[in-house]
Amino acid sequence: MSSADVDRGARRVGQRLLAFAILAALLAALLPVARVVQSGAWLIGALALAALILAAGYNARRLRMPAVAVTLIELAVWVVFMTLVFLRETALLWVIPTLETFRAVPILVGTAMEEITLGAAPLDPTLSLGFVVVGAMGLLTVIVDHVVVTARLPLLGSVGIIAVSLIPAIAVPGDVDVMGFVFLAITILFLIRAETRAREKPLEREAERTAGVPATAVGIAAIAIVVAVVVTPTLPTPMRAGTGVGAGAGIDATLQLGDDLRRPQDSVVIKLRTDAPSVPYLRATTLSRFEGDLWEPDRSQTVALTSDRAFGKIDLSDDIETTEYTTKIDVVNLESVWAPVPYPAETVTGLDGLWGAVPYNRTVATASGSTQGQSYEVVYDPPRPSLEQMRALVPGGEQVRDDTTQLPTDLPPVIAETAAQVTADAATDYDKLIALQRWFRGGDFTYSLEAPVEDGFDGSGADAVAQFLQVRKGYCVHFASAFALMARTLHIPSRIVVGYLPGEATSETIEGQTVYAVKSSQLHAWPEVYFAGVGWIPFEPTVSLGVPTTFSPAAALPGQGQGADTPTPGASPAPSRSIDPSRLDPDQQRDSSASGPTRTAIDPVPLTGVVLLVLFVLALPFLLRELRRRQQDAAARRGDAAAAWQAVQDAAIDVGIEVPSSETPRAFAQRLISQHGVAASEMNTVLIAIERVSYSKAGTRSYWMGDASADAATAVRAALLASVPPSRRILALLAPRSLVIRPGSVYAGTAPVRGR
Repeated sequence: MSSADVDRGARRVGQRLLAFAILAALLAALLPVARVVQSGAWLIGALALAALILAAGYNARRLRMPAVAVTLIELAVWVVFMTLVFLRETALLWVIPTLETFRAVPILVGTAMEEITLGAAPLDPTLSLGFVVVGAMGLLTVIVDHVVVTARLPLLGSVGIIAVSLIPAIAVPGDVDVMGFVFLAITILFLIRAETRAREKPLEREAERTAGVPATAVGIAAIAIVVAVVVTPTLPTPMRAGTGVGAGAGIDATLQLGDDLRRPQDSVVIKLRTDAPSVPYLRATTLSRFEGDLWEPDRSQTVALTSDRAFGKIDLSDDIETTEYTTKIDVVNLESVWAPVPYPAETVTGLDGLWGAVPYNRTVATASGSTQGQSYEVVYDPPRPSLEQMRALVPGGEQVRDDTTQLPTDLPPVIAETAAQVTADAATDYDKLIALQRWFRGGDFTYSLEAPVEDGFDGSGADAVAQFLQVRKGYCVHFASAFALMARTLHIPSRIVVGYLPGEATSETIEGQTVYAVKSSQLHAWPEVYFAGVGWIPFEPTVSLGVPTTFSPAAALPGQGQGADTPTPGASPAPSRSIDPSRLDPDQQRDSSASGPTRTAIDPVPLTGVVLLVLFVLALPFLLRELRRRQQDAAARRGDAAAAWQAVQDAAIDVGIEVPSSETPRAFAQRLISQHGVAASEMNTVLIAIERVSYSKAGTRSYWMGDASADAATAVRAALLASVPPSRRILALLAPRSLVIRPGSVYAGTAPVRGR
């Protein structure tokens, strides 16, 4: 075997290695997407599409097709795959796009963009998201394959892969994935080295082994590993205002919740279970002082949790009943100096560290610790007044601070005017608050995380509240601030609570109690109003979230007061939800106490179609070649000697034997006999038949040699297949070159592998 043949064989091995290197690098870039979209069928589909495209490009180059043709073939594979998996209902025969197919594409892309913009990571793997991710992966594969293999610019392709891998990390900030960076660095280094190997000569490679790895490769490897292992973990982690320390989700007590709620990352921060009939809100802290521009968190003296008077006593009238409940809380991913608790907490046990109770707002805080990893139990006893009792109570009392009633002198008139107008028909203070709550939730307002930003009032100050009342679009901060200020204009003490909505039921149960998961996107703000004789009562003005506060008449309850089966005011009974779907804004899924709207999951059925498509594509060359061979055999048996001779030439091309146009049939036959182990008797039978046809005056057919030449051609083909290694034999059967290379052509004159 000549040195040229060795070089060609080595380059083929290098091309296969390069294809695997590109696939590995694309996988490393794809894995971070799982931080944005939950792992599912899209991951398998993306890898399958990338593998199909790379395989198509590799085989097209093996057949010496032009670069443009290679790219077109890869794009055709992309179109067929995407049509079959995502748009087969709109296509002919499941794979041929139609006008309806092209019309559906922008709809899927638009839906995916809306889900990415308004959703909370990790997003559900919907059909539209799968279409965008898988389609983008396929196009990236085509681009990288062209840049690295055709243009021979591996560094540029590597930069593109690295840039793509960083997009999920930028969109969803979180803990550094050191192993992911290491894997990406290794695959990029592997890609660069594989591209170099694919166009090296064996002698050059031998010299490299003697001299060592090139300095460029060593430098790239060193930089990648140092950045991944040493530098990346030391990068500073952003902290949220008012959260304490650490890198987990936090609680912003300054009411600047907009960025937190719009943050695409979403994770479970708390798991809880309770023996109460409804899952309680979890309060972290309260804000009472309002200076006109922002609300200030309350600052009060803490008392040791071990004290019998840690939380003090509520100024509760004798005729109002309470019921004691227990809630067990496990902090999953929350870094905060406030431990979320139900209201009104009586005892808290299980917290590690120096934690204290704040009697004024019945919260739990620490000066030097964090909630991360804490598990604790809270006993609380909410009051259960009847509707008649609430209407008889008077707001205010000795326990109320002045800052719960103060208003800035420059308060926009629209706030007080609107409060007076909405409550004009209410007879009692309680009825006025219910009227406000009903007005906010009545349908004129829309929950929106984006409208406040666009209209310039993403805040809780007086001007922002005034603009909110005009635009009537906002999120929990705007609803709570507006309600609290309007209550104060009615001379009713109010404050704002920051905490979490009740969460969502999971399939997990412990000791017969359902476990609820509270997510970071359920950080919430709601108003409280003080009534002498019952304490602070929460209200829920935010449209479509939670359950609005209501109290039942005494006649409708068993015994005195509110029955145990009646939801606690401000709590959310599970799993029901008081939402009118017709009023939902798309971004209303954030800051929600229940699961969002149903999403269309990726149908697993197309995966079967993908597998069948892959098998069909792989088998198609074999089927076409076998059909052609049978046609040649049938023609040869009818006396067509040229068909038998062409069958031999095609068999030689399939196994990589040169069939130049300058070589005579006898010389070609002698070469097959001497160099490739073909039996002389069978080869001569086919040779004599073609020579008789070529030089005989009888014409182009020799019927008396039909069966003999056909059998001989079949035997020659079997001998040629047996003369090559198993890998070459399999390739000759599955990807026969004779389908696109004709005997005597320029491509048939140079063989990729010589048989022995």
